[in-house]
Amino acid sequence: MYRTYRRLLRRSFRQLTSSRIWRTRIVFFSGAILVGLAAVLVAHGSDLSSELFTGLIENKPWLPFIVTPVGLMLIIYATRNLFPGAEGSGIPQAIAALHMKRNKSLRYKLLSIRIAIGKALMIFLGLASGASIGREGPTIHIAASISFALTRFARFPHYDIGRGLILAGSAAGLAGAFNTPLAGIVFAIEELARNFESKTSGTVLTAVIVSGLTALAISGNYSYFGVVETAVQMPSILVVVLVCGVTGGLLGGSFSALLVHVGRMISPFRNKHPYLLAASVGIALAVIGLLSDGQTWGTGYEEAKLALSGNAHIDLSFPFYKLAATLLSYWTGIPGGIFAPSLSIGAGLGSTLSEWLPMATVSTVALLGMAAYFTGVVQTPITAVVIIIEMTGNQNILLPLMATCFIADGISKIVSPQAIYRALAEDFMRGLAATEKKKDEKDAESSA
Repeated sequence: MYRTYRRLLRRSFRQLTSSRIWRTRIVFFSGAILVGLAAVLVAHGSDLSSELFTGLIENKPWLPFIVTPVGLMLIIYATRNLFPGAEGSGIPQAIAALHMKRNKSLRYKLLSIRIAIGKALMIFLGLASGASIGREGPTIHIAASISFALTRFARFPHYDIGRGLILAGSAAGLAGAFNTPLAGIVFAIEELARNFESKTSGTVLTAVIVSGLTALAISGNYSYFGVVETAVQMPSILVVVLVCGVTGGLLGGSFSALLVHVGRMISPFRNKHPYLLAASVGIALAVIGLLSDGQTWGTGYEEAKLALSGNAHIDLSFPFYKLAATLLSYWTGIPGGIFAPSLSIGAGLGSTLSEWLPMATVSTVALLGMAAYFTGVVQTPITAVVIIIEMTGNQNILLPLMATCFIADGISKIVSPQAIYRALAEDFMRGLAATEKKKDEKDAESSA
């Protein structure tokens, strides 16, 4: 027993006095702080970009027909020529990087500081052009890139290099983007890793805490949508849960299936004529924006907040206009997420359903509709429950919320059996493998 204690004391002493270990710790904590800072900067930059577009087109309904197509074409040019790897949501890239075991060098084509910078700049330009995109998925990509870049400055344990840092950065990015630390941890387990791994749990928790405290110190403590007041009355709430769960699951699953399968169908055309597609989508977005009275521009945060407040009437057409605008924006291949647009679509859906569900308040149905649709899209019910509770500061509706999310998840999986981010991650991996194969063939031909 005495010898065991001596060995433990010696090992602890070596860890406390080792310059290499302290260097690794300092680099890791610095990276976590940078992730929190990046999340705040992306959030503020996105808000300013959306405000710039709104101010620019005020009293000029014709201007989006010029600004949006030109802006999207500029983004496509920059993404293809200056920041390759920055396209899309960002979450599929993080998942793809996590599962690259054979050719780990490809990770650097998905996660790098250059990509992180380009992702942020393209998100700003996309929102300033009126695209229907979110910043949360890209923030996860940016955070994962920052964390993975730490391997260049210190020696980390082998497992941390492979998975721990990417998972930790991704979780911290989501936590910083929404100010939802628990949701960041749950999302890393439920969606990114698909299991709980004791080797990475400490790394993930530490990164989330440090980045979260950094964001908190800069932006203060807040709920993403403010505190949403709801009223739950049994047994009438069961009807609301069933209607929202089924409707949100159907619509969310349909969105997921359309985004993936139609995206694959138009991929050859997008590769051959990227600027033509961007210009066409830009004009289509301008038309949708005009028809919806400007409600489909940007992330949809304001529309979601209005729906959750229960004080504003949301037109029945809004969820479908926003859904179409989000699909079109993603199909161009520009950097942009679907988290925030999905939340606004779901809140709008719930708000419109409340007209047929008078047994519950508008805010209650809007919140359950948001949860159902979001779950239907991403198929991560536990993450949906945690993230919406943290975003709305409301725990009174926990059990109805859980029931709604699990119903929506079951319905969505019937419509779209493969989860959206898994499908998109597989597409990225296939695309990278095809690119590498062509490169190897060219190198072989040139050497011959």
